[in-house]
Amino acid sequence: MSATAVPARTTATDSAAQTSGRRAPGVTLAVVVAATLLVLMTYTAPFAVLPDTVRHLDAGPTGPAWILSSISLGLSATQLTAGSLADILGRRRVFLAGALLLAAASALTALAGSLVPFVVGRVLQGIAGAALLAAGLGLVGQAFPTGAARVRATAAVGAAIGGGIALGPLAAAGLTRTAGHAAPYWAQTAAGALLALVAVATLSESRSPVRRGLDPLGALTLGGGIGALTAALVEGRQGWTRGTVFVLLAIAVAFLAAYAATALRGREPMLDLRLLRRPVFAVSMFGSVVTGLAVIAIASYLPTLFQGVLGLDPVQSAGLLAFWSATSVVAAVAAGRLSAKVRARRQVALGLAVIGVGFLGLYGMDTGTSWVRVVPGLVVAGIGLGLLNASSTRLAVESVPADRAAMGAGAANAARYTGASLGGAMVVAIVQSASGSTPAEALAAGGDRAILVGVALSVLGALVAATVRGGDASAR
Repeated sequence: MSATAVPARTTATDSAAQTSGRRAPGVTLAVVVAATLLVLMTYTAPFAVLPDTVRHLDAGPTGPAWILSSISLGLSATQLTAGSLADILGRRRVFLAGALLLAAASALTALAGSLVPFVVGRVLQGIAGAALLAAGLGLVGQAFPTGAARVRATAAVGAAIGGGIALGPLAAAGLTRTAGHAAPYWAQTAAGALLALVAVATLSESRSPVRRGLDPLGALTLGGGIGALTAALVEGRQGWTRGTVFVLLAIAVAFLAAYAATALRGREPMLDLRLLRRPVFAVSMFGSVVTGLAVIAIASYLPTLFQGVLGLDPVQSAGLLAFWSATSVVAAVAAGRLSAKVRARRQVALGLAVIGVGFLGLYGMDTGTSWVRVVPGLVVAGIGLGLLNASSTRLAVESVPADRAAMGAGAANAARYTGASLGGAMVVAIVQSASGSTPAEALAAGGDRAILVGVALSVLGALVAATVRGGDASAR
């Protein structure tokens, strides 16, 4: 296939080979949307309750960074492996394994009384989330092979991403206030177990009709490299000259270089680097990285700014963030209904540009600012996030051959959460470099700098996505 070829569509024969006992596509979509919502709620749960979690775990100076970022390590390091396994072994099987692992990992996190078991639990939650996201989007790609129905389906998954960002901090803050620090994680345990039961009852098996072997060396080198890089970014928040950071960065470079060397020579690499020659795949990966850098990283820090600068409590700060995320849900659903003939690449560019405009509305927060002042910026950024989520999930499926939909989802998610780790380290470094006469003023000054960087990255990402030519995937 040439570098500009549109990914092959799934034929009726392929469909028969890929599924057994097919259920209604709408049922599959509903289960995957619920799983995506749960994974994002799990991901964002600590955002609004970070001070309470740090106190309970007696976490120390490196604790906050690991509490917020440990789930990203699991997500980013295992997304591609999970996607490849789903295509080869069965998407339903990997999805079910992810749901069961999420339940077990959430129970471990709920029981944790110190930082180390909490971090282990969150990493395992990330691995479970990787399985659910990659296999889930692969199931959706199979259930909706082409056309406007696929656009609407992937938009619904994108809407669930925004919904999870909105509900995760709010639910965690409310449950923590009423039932204690462990309550959000026990709720995630129950939800994971329920999701597994629903998956057994409703999902049909789906796998690639093209026989491929496993790539254990690729899983080790690529997953290990991304994991080491993520760990280095987390540790770097406490100082980039520390020996631990250099060791982790060296491991990351060595592992990633080893993967590149083997992937370029291998017949069936887990991620075929030649896919980057396709402009649509390159835009999918680039858009995902920028989403992590400029969107998820800022979103993860906004509750801290709302509490430290505006003086809100955890529930109030989570509720304020929900203006952004709830708007994104509506925008994502609308994008799926109105953009059946609009190229996903253009939606990525528009979404990033609108997010940049919305971020400008958050600039200038100080201790005298009313929370009402930031609502318009959150709403505008929410519209952009909805457009971005709807188009990025669509690109993840359309940018790869039809038989590797779960791998495409895994690649995009790995890029997104690696970008989020890098962006989180960047935001912390920017905020810590600011000064002021009081801690609140220093936090406000650092927040303004971080927001401006987010604006610049969003606009840059929009320009790149808009100017790339060739091989775009239009709605089918």
